[in-house]
Amino acid sequence: MVRVFTPTDSKPLDLPGRRSREILAAASGAVRATMRLVEIEPEQPGGAKRGPHVHSDFEECIYVLAGSGTMRAESGEYPINAGDTVLVPAKERHVTYNTGSSTLTLLCFFPTGNVNAGTVEFESWETSRGAE
Repeated sequence: MVRVFTPTDSKPLDLPGRRSREILAAASGAVRATMRLVEIEPEQPGGAKRGPHVHSDFEECIYVLAGSGTMRAESGEYPINAGDTVLVPAKERHVTYNTGSSTLTLLCFFPTGNVNAGTVEFESWETSRGAE
């Protein structure tokens, strides 16, 4: 049966360095899909950069709705702008930074109903070593 999810149906998440809302996931009835709306504020001078995270057995697809930033991954650093789509392979550590002057807004899709079960967050790149 088709379901429509409104903004009031989304669930706020407590994730480091970003505002995130889970639009749909297993908890809302999805079997193999999770969607999140993520907002990352511009970096502050002298502010600490957040560490990467990794998804053990599923990809992440990110559509940039607004703003500009950098996707840092094991394979390199990639500039991203509104309208871009990023595909992050499973098992690749990655983090998105806002390099612009306005909020970086991302729509993130995962082909699993439970992102948390397969995701590990790290404090820094150094603490993530050996997570491959």
